[in-house]
Amino acid sequence: MTVTKEVERLEHSAVKMTLKVSKEDLRSEYDKIVGNYAKTIQIPGFRKGKVPRDILVRKFADVFTGETLANVMDQAVTETFKEESLSKEDRPLPYSTPELKDEPPKLDLEKDLEFSMLYDTFPQFTVGKWQGLEVEAPDVSIEDEDIGRELEIIRERNAIVLDRDDGALSVKGDVVTVDYAELSEDGQIIPGTERQDFVFTLGSENNIFYFDDEVAGMKKGETRDITKTYPGDFKNKDLAGQARSIRVTVTAVKKRKLPDLDDDLSQDVDEKYQTLDDLKADVRGRLCKQLEQRLRGIKINNMLEKVLETTPIDVPESMIRIELDGRWRNMARQLGSNPEDLARSLENSGSGTREAILEGWRGDAVKALKSRLIVESLITERNLDASDEEMEKEFETLAAGSDTSIEDIKKYYESENMKQYFKEEIKERKFFDLLLSENTVKTGEKKKYLDLISNNQ
Repeated sequence: MTVTKEVERLEHSAVKMTLKVSKEDLRSEYDKIVGNYAKTIQIPGFRKGKVPRDILVRKFADVFTGETLANVMDQAVTETFKEESLSKEDRPLPYSTPELKDEPPKLDLEKDLEFSMLYDTFPQFTVGKWQGLEVEAPDVSIEDEDIGRELEIIRERNAIVLDRDDGALSVKGDVVTVDYAELSEDGQIIPGTERQDFVFTLGSENNIFYFDDEVAGMKKGETRDITKTYPGDFKNKDLAGQARSIRVTVTAVKKRKLPDLDDDLSQDVDEKYQTLDDLKADVRGRLCKQLEQRLRGIKINNMLEKVLETTPIDVPESMIRIELDGRWRNMARQLGSNPEDLARSLENSGSGTREAILEGWRGDAVKALKSRLIVESLITERNLDASDEEMEKEFETLAAGSDTSIEDIKKYYESENMKQYFKEEIKERKFFDLLLSENTVKTGEKKKYLDLISNNQ
């Protein structure tokens, strides 16, 4: 089949490809289809395979032209994209299916067939300046207060829960068990709202009606009818601007007893610690490592933002769509939901529709895609790779930092997809090492470790 093509580049790395098939090829395909039907079709008054062509054409004209058009267009597209000479920038992305620009053309056997397709291609760009840059990173160090905060978390984690004396009033921090139910306007329990043996910590607001303040001061066995009016801007949209009456019965009140911060606690946490100083040293080492990783990420991100300033990239819409969809699915997994239920839940809670939320994410997604494209481009340009020796060393590092053997780690990565993913991680890390060595980092404003972590900078 003789097919000629013409490529027109559009915005956002989209392409319009126009294909033209000669009228001779159209006629050949049409005749072949008519011939195949002539061999098998039966019409009253004629023997099988003996129906005159002109009668067949009159009776089944729409069938013949429809099949011819479909076959020719499909073959033209297939042959075009199979051509080895077709450049990468003219090929559609794997997730961008070529679509007809207009309605399907009408078949005219006396004319060449011409039709156009639209699809997204891999964006073409030239990476701007990425060496000799200067960026800032915050001045952060691990202080004694950071160690102390981590030790308090460890104490909380190892706290024991003891029953309070009968008659003792509950206070903030106590672990209480309650039965509760919602009440109607006439003070009757609303069927289906009852909940028994609900446990929460007073002050945590980890309950549906946020009745921590009202339950505080109650004692075991006490029942209290609570009426709460929630402001119009209340954080729970289901309660905002409403009033609810709830009957609460306290069935248990327990206090948390924190262990002393001493050698015994350290040994309870892990037998590898003999003294409190051992535990403190390990906490400091862990925080220093986390800080180092966070600062490395900040430096790399700041450098890539500088590169983006001199690297215009027209990201295709299909690539953005796939990125946003992946982020949505990831959020659903983290929340233990599925994409469809998450969308319904957020919309019902007043948080917005899926479309509105994704649009809010769009700017960050585009920036992330551009950074990723730049990194991949420079990895290829610098011929960075991950050798078998480097992968083996990485396996040893992973095993040393966990309770997993090298053999188990290798087994986990033995599938081809995981192995390739592992190699890409090593190549990316090698490039980031290169990026950091080729640029300058100035010390920026001083910040506390907690502020850096909390703001996720």
